[in-house]
Amino acid sequence: MSLLKVSGTKIVDEQGNEVVLRGAGLGGWMNMENFISGYPGCEHQIREALAEAIGNEKSEFFFDKFLEYFFTDADALFFKSLGLNCIRLPFNYRHFEDDMNPRVLKESGFKHLDRVINICAAHGIYTILDLHTAPGGQNTDWHADHGSHIANFWNHKDFLDRSVWLWEQLAAHYKGNKWIAGYNPLNEPTDPKHTRVVAFYDRVHKAIRAIDPDHAIFFDGNTFASDFSHFGDAHKAWENTAYSIHDYSSYGFPAASETYTSTDEQRRRLRRSYEKKREWMDERKLCVWNGEWGPVYARKQYEGEATESINESRYKVLQDQLAIYNEDRLSWSIWTYKDIGFQGMVYVSTETPYMTLFKDFLAKKHRLAIDAWGADDVAVKHVYQPLVDHVLQEIPEQYQNIYPHPVWKLDNRVTRLSRNILISEFMIKEWADHFKGKSLEEIDAIAASFKFDACLKRDGLNKIMSDNAKLVQ
Repeated sequence: MSLLKVSGTKIVDEQGNEVVLRGAGLGGWMNMENFISGYPGCEHQIREALAEAIGNEKSEFFFDKFLEYFFTDADALFFKSLGLNCIRLPFNYRHFEDDMNPRVLKESGFKHLDRVINICAAHGIYTILDLHTAPGGQNTDWHADHGSHIANFWNHKDFLDRSVWLWEQLAAHYKGNKWIAGYNPLNEPTDPKHTRVVAFYDRVHKAIRAIDPDHAIFFDGNTFASDFSHFGDAHKAWENTAYSIHDYSSYGFPAASETYTSTDEQRRRLRRSYEKKREWMDERKLCVWNGEWGPVYARKQYEGEATESINESRYKVLQDQLAIYNEDRLSWSIWTYKDIGFQGMVYVSTETPYMTLFKDFLAKKHRLAIDAWGADDVAVKHVYQPLVDHVLQEIPEQYQNIYPHPVWKLDNRVTRLSRNILISEFMIKEWADHFKGKSLEEIDAIAASFKFDACLKRDGLNKIMSDNAKLVQ
């Protein structure tokens, strides 16, 4: 066990030896996400709806048990057996502070975060703390848990101030813990002005360093951790800091323009996308960490006989990305460790109480494509295409591209608002009502569906990751 720090382009231990971090994000845990856990909309919406449906006591019981069962000693043991050494821990600010009672620390927030950090440490696994949801929402997506498409984090000083305050509390709590590889102060910011993110990083870096001078800091690029082009020379004020890209490839998703077969041209595009994201760091000889990446996978209950061939193509994307990362001895954290069968290294069995309870609801969610992540809109495209066409016809071309374009193209923006936000809102209470009439014992069994022993392993993914972990020592 050794405190890690950033030295030039590398992460090193206290003796100066290079440490390459390889692992996964614990997505959907302390920052729940719709496609990971099978609910519609955003976390705060389903928490409110469940409390309304079954009462505060049963609702709080479910969510606490969900957090307990989602990651246990058995998960850490399996994770370590693959040769992986780091888990990124995304969390929602709401665990530590209430909007109606700001700047009053909820000590209960540390209950499960401390527990998982300690479990990982016992198995020789480093952790990186990731503020995935900040007050007001730091990006335009569902995983910033604000229920909108406006990142109001950047529009209100108090949201910025509260986030700095929270990191001061976290730094004081975790200072000196050598199993924490570092702090990731803000996940996937989308600052339309591109300058406020740099100013916030200046503030939060100084605030953390005033309390904890030792832990590494990992700063995401703007526009979903893809763009450092406006950072200039800001890095000169940030010591012991690495820079995080999120290297998702469109080839790993249903909306890909073509099936990935690992042609020379496809591999060239993979590499070019990756190199463009890290260009600013390479020009300045700075340390790069790939905080998120990875394909999604087909499921037999939806894709049928095509499932195996689709997933073989996705594994090719995975392997070719890892070949590039290995050349650079890149530290990475794949997305994600556990879910209900779309992207996780392990996933909840369809035979569990949760999956049987929500079987028809999940099929409806899939058909309506109400989750933005990896959606297959084939069954509803005809519904939304007229609205897209209407915008194209009525809005002059020079006004059609609104930030975060080009990540959000025009049709993405239309369907984000009309499908992923609006239609999801109508399904939130429907999800919660599935719990009505359930006893505490039944609710416990539903939450226990997320235990490791109730999950299946995505063997193809895990073997590729394990094999590559051994290649870079």
